[in-house]
Amino acid sequence: MYISSIKYRPTEFEDVIGQNIITETLKRAIYKKRLAQALLFCGPQGVGKTTCARIVAKKINEPLEDVNLNIIELDAASNNSIEDIRNIIDRIYFPPQKGKYKIYIIDEVHMLSQAAFNAFLKTLEEPPAHIIFILATTEKHKILPTIISRCQVYEFKRISTTDIQLYLKLIAKKEGIKVTDDILFMISQHANGAIRDALSIFDRLVSYSGKILIKKYVEDQLGILDNIFFFKITNFIIKNDISRTLLLFDKILERGFYIDLFINRLANHFRELFISKDPITIKLIENTEDMKKLYCIQASQINKNLLINAIEICQNAEFNCKKSSNPRLSAEIALIKLALLNK
Repeated sequence: MYISSIKYRPTEFEDVIGQNIITETLKRAIYKKRLAQALLFCGPQGVGKTTCARIVAKKINEPLEDVNLNIIELDAASNNSIEDIRNIIDRIYFPPQKGKYKIYIIDEVHMLSQAAFNAFLKTLEEPPAHIIFILATTEKHKILPTIISRCQVYEFKRISTTDIQLYLKLIAKKEGIKVTDDILFMISQHANGAIRDALSIFDRLVSYSGKILIKKYVEDQLGILDNIFFFKITNFIIKNDISRTLLLFDKILERGFYIDLFINRLANHFRELFISKDPITIKLIENTEDMKKLYCIQASQINKNLLINAIEICQNAEFNCKKSSNPRLSAEIALIKLALLNK
C-alpha cells in the first residue's frame, strides 16, 4: 500500500490544506496577470511552500501540455555556491521554447552562500520578462533584506491540528483504513502543523499495521502518553493523594516516557483545564469534542488560582529537569507540590 506526501501532493490550489488566503491571492494574481517576477514563500517545513510553487509554475503556462519543460528546480541546501547561481544566471536570458514563462524554484534559499546571494541580487533587480523566480525558505531571517525587498512575500502558517485530522480522515476513507478520530488526532498533533510530516507518520503506521490502526500501537510508536493518565494524575492531585500521584508517575516512567515531556504535557493539561473554565475560550482547545467534554468536567472541580499555580510549578519543574543530574527527583518534588496545592 502506498500512502505518502507524494501520492497525495496537491496539484490544484483548491487541494492545498490550511493556506486558503495564500492560494486565493495567488489564483487572483495569476488570473489578473499581476503576478510578481520574484516570489518568496516563507514558513515552517511541510506546510505547502514547494507544492504551491509547483502549482503556480504550472498555472502560469497553461494550457501548455508539458509545462515541466519550463520549470527548473534547485535545492539550495546542496547547491549553494556562487557557481550554482551563475549557472542559473547564464541560462535565464534564453526564452522558453514553448509557453510564456520560465520558472525557477529555489528551495531552502537561505542556504545560499553570501557570494551567491550577491550574484543573485543583480538578477532579481532586472529579471528578463519571461522569468519568474519562486524562492522558498524555512528561515526568512537568514535572507538578505535586499533580496526580500525585491520579492512579493507570502507567509505560510502551520496547519491546524483539526485541518490535518480531517485530511487524514479523508485519506483513510479513500484507502479503506479503519482508524478512530482520536488516533487521527494524535497523529495530527504529533505532526506539529506539518501536513507532510502527518502523511509520513500515517504512512509508517499503516505500512506496519495494515488496514486497522490500533490506539495502543500508535501511542507506543509515537511515544505518546494517553490523555487518561493526565486526567488520573490530576484527580489524585485534587484529592491531595501524594502516594497515588507518585505511584502513577512511576508507572508512566515504566512505559519509557521522557520526564521533561511528561511535565510539559501535564502543564498543557492544566492549561486546557483553565481554558475549559470559560465556554468562550474552549474553542482554543485543539482536540476532539469528547475530550473537550472531559476537560470541562474536570475543570469544574478545580479553581482557577490552583490551575495557574499548577502551570507555574510545571514550568519550573520542566526547566529543572533539563538541567538536573536527577530529573526524576525534580519531577517528584513538583508532583508533591502539586498534590499539596489543594490543602
